[in-house]
Amino acid sequence: MLGGDEFISSPPRKTVRFGGTLTDILLKYEKGETADFELLKHQLSDPDIKDAQIINWLHEFRASVAYLTKELEQLVSILLKLPWLRRSREVVEEYLGFLGNLVSAQTVHLRPCLRMIVLQFVPPRITIREDDVDISDSDDDDENLSENFNTCHRALQTVARYVPSTPQFLMPILVENFPFINKSERTLECYVHNLLRVTVYLPTLRLQILELIIEKLLKLDVSTPQQDIEDAEETANNSDSEEKSTEEGLFDMEEDEERKGNKVVSSSSERMAHPLAERLDILMTILFSYIKDVCHVDGKLDINNTKDLYRDLVSVFDKLILPTHASCHVQYFMFYICSFKLGLAEAFLDHLWKKLHDPNNPSVIRQTAGSYIGSFLARAKFIPVVTVKACLDLLVNWMHKYIDNQDTGANAYCDVALHGPFYSTCQAVFYTLIFRHKQLLDGNLRKGLSYLQSLNFERIVMCQLNPLKICIPSVVNLFAAITRSKKTIDPFYQFWEELSAEDLENLKKPIKRGTSEDEDDDFLKGETPQNDGVVGIAPNSYESNTRSPASSIGSPPDCYVPYPQ
Repeated sequence: MLGGDEFISSPPRKTVRFGGTLTDILLKYEKGETADFELLKHQLSDPDIKDAQIINWLHEFRASVAYLTKELEQLVSILLKLPWLRRSREVVEEYLGFLGNLVSAQTVHLRPCLRMIVLQFVPPRITIREDDVDISDSDDDDENLSENFNTCHRALQTVARYVPSTPQFLMPILVENFPFINKSERTLECYVHNLLRVTVYLPTLRLQILELIIEKLLKLDVSTPQQDIEDAEETANNSDSEEKSTEEGLFDMEEDEERKGNKVVSSSSERMAHPLAERLDILMTILFSYIKDVCHVDGKLDINNTKDLYRDLVSVFDKLILPTHASCHVQYFMFYICSFKLGLAEAFLDHLWKKLHDPNNPSVIRQTAGSYIGSFLARAKFIPVVTVKACLDLLVNWMHKYIDNQDTGANAYCDVALHGPFYSTCQAVFYTLIFRHKQLLDGNLRKGLSYLQSLNFERIVMCQLNPLKICIPSVVNLFAAITRSKKTIDPFYQFWEELSAEDLENLKKPIKRGTSEDEDDDFLKGETPQNDGVVGIAPNSYESNTRSPASSIGSPPDCYVPYPQ
């Protein structure tokens, strides 16, 4: 008999089994004797297999991986189905050692090993019986879920350490195992979270993984029309309380959060009423968190990390966002990363500008780039007025040159198919002015008005291309979004402020050419003399777009020029 201490320190006794050692069994199988081999498979497939049995078998398999050739892939498949992940620490460590030995000696089994690990990126499936019907769903209550995910990433790193070509084999497996959008929110959340974790230790896959995630988000986005989201939210808010209006509910909720120290309390009011919108919102929040974590080290912005991630995100934006029609929410990932540093925002504007004015780009890409410029300048609080003015100068100068080139041509008539980029640029400028008029006029009203009138909008709106006919009716939502994840964006987002009657009157007043800029007092008193040579903003164009449309709630939709049919 062993004493207590000796028993604890001694190795576990081998469980009684049939068939001899693993080497003997495999050698017999090569000679055509299959009885012991079938018994081995049966023992490994036993759902009641004990930890000690798994450890003993794995120990032998680690020493016999040379025998596990492609001809034994059925046996390897059984080994990959062993319930190792939710076992004791000893089982987990032994299994990780087995995986390393297997893929280093037999790379033919690399794909099945990677697939086995990736399948663990989502909560396990459980069967729930409701009304005599078995329903399969994810086990969201698994207390060890986070620890299991950590172990999966250890396994993936182990495989990658032994097989340097792992990334190129892993990516197709990540793509084919991405859950369908009708899966549970928790399943989608876990899978996307684990995909982003992979980019930390396999950075060569980051761009492809970001493309995969954003492509799936786009499918969710375009299959969830914003009007449907708004209708669902309105219905949900109306059913919450008969005493409170929708607007009161929203404001009260924000005030409640402030009273509770900004702590977000889980409640039904925090969920999106539209199920697909809720999934999109959860995944967008994960993406925002990832962007923040990558760009900040110890709470401080890391310039190199941020620049590298910015380049990847711009690449994804060009490949997926720009060509996609009717995306309303996903593009906010660019808005968010640009909020970290003004240089990023300016670089993004420059990138869009190059897309817009390059005649070699497809017209639809140029139009979309123009729309994004307008939305970005109008909505991004972190872009200062000096940058807004610089961009307006660039855009307006291009518009005037475009008009110059069309004045004597045969195509000098209103046609979105011919002049789509021009109309998109016009709308970007108009839209920027609607949202930024107060900042442009702030501080020195006379200088502000002089600047606006120097842009010579009268010539633009009166030209033969007639941009008002195309732009004004076609304003639709591009950047505006209704989400919970919008809390991440709100601090940087410029909401529309309606012009007061006094502002409108001031904008309609002309400025006499040659008047000294220090005559602000006389000008503010309304004593500036009229002059027939004044270049003014056409009231019928500008004023008509400074009032909220009847269909909106205090804010005009974002700019967008329709694609030619």
